[in-house]
Amino acid sequence: MANKPKKTAKDKIPPPRRGGVGRWLRRLLVLAVWVFVALLGVVAFYAYDLPDVDNLGERTRTPSVRLVSADGVQISRFGDAYATPVHVAELPDHVRFAVLATEDRRFYSHFGLDVIALARATLANLKAGRVVQGASTLTQQIAKNVFLTPERSLKRKIQELLLAFWLEHTFTKDQLLSIYLNRIYLGSGTYGVGAASKRYFGKPAAKLTLGEAAMIAGLLKAPSRYAPTRDLERAQARARQVLGFMVDAGYIGAAEAEAASRLPFTIRRRLTTSRGVRYFADWVFDRVSDYTGPGAADITVVTTLDLRTQKAAEAAVEWALAGEGAERQATQAALVALAPDGAVRAMVGGRDYRHSQFNRATQARRQPGSAFKPFVYLAALEAGMKPGDMINDAPLTIDGWSPRNYDGKYAGPVTLKEALVRSLNTVAVRIAERVGRDKVVDVARRLGVSSPLRADASLALGASEATLLETTQAYTALANGGQGVWTHGIAEIHGVGGTVLYRRTGTGLGRVVEPQHLGPLVDMMSAVIDHGTGRTARVPWPSAGKTGTSQGWRDAWFIAFNRELTAGVWIGNDNGAPMKWVSGGGLPAQLWARFMRAALAGVAPRPLLTGPAK
Repeated sequence: MANKPKKTAKDKIPPPRRGGVGRWLRRLLVLAVWVFVALLGVVAFYAYDLPDVDNLGERTRTPSVRLVSADGVQISRFGDAYATPVHVAELPDHVRFAVLATEDRRFYSHFGLDVIALARATLANLKAGRVVQGASTLTQQIAKNVFLTPERSLKRKIQELLLAFWLEHTFTKDQLLSIYLNRIYLGSGTYGVGAASKRYFGKPAAKLTLGEAAMIAGLLKAPSRYAPTRDLERAQARARQVLGFMVDAGYIGAAEAEAASRLPFTIRRRLTTSRGVRYFADWVFDRVSDYTGPGAADITVVTTLDLRTQKAAEAAVEWALAGEGAERQATQAALVALAPDGAVRAMVGGRDYRHSQFNRATQARRQPGSAFKPFVYLAALEAGMKPGDMINDAPLTIDGWSPRNYDGKYAGPVTLKEALVRSLNTVAVRIAERVGRDKVVDVARRLGVSSPLRADASLALGASEATLLETTQAYTALANGGQGVWTHGIAEIHGVGGTVLYRRTGTGLGRVVEPQHLGPLVDMMSAVIDHGTGRTARVPWPSAGKTGTSQGWRDAWFIAFNRELTAGVWIGNDNGAPMKWVSGGGLPAQLWARFMRAALAGVAPRPLLTGPAK
């Protein structure tokens, strides 16, 4: 057995003990490494699905489509309003100072995160027990507004901070401030100080006064609440607050702020038009892309609308529904007025756009009743019949269906002209059967009725549904000497700087009614107003038209024309409920006459066209 080695004195010396400070430093170092690794993991996790930030200058927006009337008055705007981007160096210093004093006083000294403001806000929020202060820098606001959504979540805040750091690293402070000033929402559909300056003060941002700059900066807190177009006194009070912030930040003196607060503000009021114009505006806006195609450029659409005619139409509709219409349980009405070339001069799609955006002039298909009969009589004239030809008004049965006249009586042998003037139903059906239902459908199609038409025995009495707009369009071909038209609401489209992108040059459908047939038909339709079912529509201007009443008093129509306008009126209820004996020759004809007297006031009467337009 081997002997164990003996321990020496050196072996008996215990190992040195590590000091407490070194042990804690080692632990802190390990902890710092793990914290760093964790932070890298968090950054990687939240940076994984960050939005694309490479094309900041190409962020998409909704283009602005501005609609103006035929004489240049703005009637509506769709989309966002932006101005040509400006650099902060192009603006007066007080514009920059007003924004910084309100939103981020240490903008030029922080790195995207304002630690001092964050600490102050945290203490204030802890003291209040709720969020009462924010600490977002302008850079963080750019990150949120341009790249992220407004959702309140930890993920969004972390991504916002990461993007802010990237922005600070990529752009100079002046570039960032320029981006902010061009992108921030400032109420009334405006984005950027340039658009807001033009909207509220009618001037470019480079000409803003100190007080105006303070008012615009005041909008940043609550654009809708402090908009000067909504509440000027509130906007002025907010502007005085901003001027006070500028004094506190050392940007301006107290005397300068006091002088600016005393100056009057000249606000550019929006040219207001009635809500009824929105029916027309919506109809036109839906057609703009057909002429311009997709794009992000702002455009101005010059429409065919005449504001005087539109006002007359709205007033007449309200008069009818508020008076006799209420007594006779009629709750809705529509009116459309066309120029001889098919240009829409007025359009009322319902009683109140706020309550219903459904356009009864363009979207509702209703039975036109006897307002369809001019197409039947035109087919008869084209087949060789004459206004003086006799035809028997007597009981008639076709495939088990027996049409009846309005009064339930029969007149016996009558001329074609008298039958139309009195709106005799059995005569219209007999004519359609004699000339052929397909011929009647062809006439209606040729003149502009595009809705499906059932070629059954009831076709002659307007049993097939159609819109007011297309039926009025068909009558316009009778008003202008026999030329087919396309109804249209767009005359021109202008791009940035007034560049003409589109100008209407079309001539319509060409001749759709021959003069030898048009003259007799217009003469018969004139008699409808002179002494027939439409006599309540008599006005100083020679006119021709036709009444229409659907079965069960559900729809009442009157469409008529003179040399200036063709106007169609419909009255009824959206749910098809019957009215109390409202016929086309009653309230609709009266509404039409009231409209014409207002729309054509001061216009000299001219004879109707019975041949080619001259």
